Amino acid sequence: MAAPFNYEILDLTDEQVDAEVAVFGALTDAVRRLNQATLRTTVDHETVEDVRRQVDELATRLEKSMIPDNFGVSFTKGGRIRGYGNAVVGLRNPNAVPVKVVQDKVNGRATAEFELNALHEGPPGQVHGGVVALVLDQVFGEAAAAGGVPGMTGTLTLRYSLSTPLGPCSAAAWVDRRDGIKTIVKGELRRADGTVTVTAEGVFILPKWAREQLAERGEAPPQYE
Repeated sequence: MAAPFNYEILDLTDEQVDAEVAVFGALTDAVRRLNQATLRTTVDHETVEDVRRQVDELATRLEKSMIPDNFGVSFTKGGRIRGYGNAVVGLRNPNAVPVKVVQDKVNGRATAEFELNALHEGPPGQVHGGVVALVLDQVFGEAAAAGGVPGMTGTLTLRYSLSTPLGPCSAAAWVDRRDGIKTIVKGELRRADGTVTVTAEGVFILPKWAREQLAERGEAPPQYE
């Protein structure tokens, strides 16, 4: 069985990647600002219509040249990762929070600090529970990868102990134990004052296609304690 993903290797220099990060990162930030303004504006309808026409014109300009569908993930020969479409951390995805995850490969941990704003609201003034799950899934997956074996989410179980107010938040995840092809990760989400609002446990599984590729190369799957 072939892997369901194609990770393209691109011949891009670090300077070229830095340039696209600067240009497209700035565009994405501007669109995120527009998204918040769209939600929160109180200007008159005439102004809204004028802005809508301008936005349509700008979208038409960008649509003159586009990739066929999703962005996917690619790598440069120097090891830079271009996962710009990711729903949580994607550089070019204005719907991403965004979250910058820091991996600790020595201890199999991942941490992140981020801001959840009016676009992430569920109950009034509080973060939507689904947004919490989205963010923790990403951080947990990166903890599994930091622990040495990236995997696909098998299960993610969350316990919402307290509400999470909109604003600054943080998340932490760590590899708790390993069981065959499964990596069990635990973690939490915290309010700005450090209060834990959500605890969770996830099971991340080395996918079948990866195990089959290892077998084809005569390599054994990772052995866990």
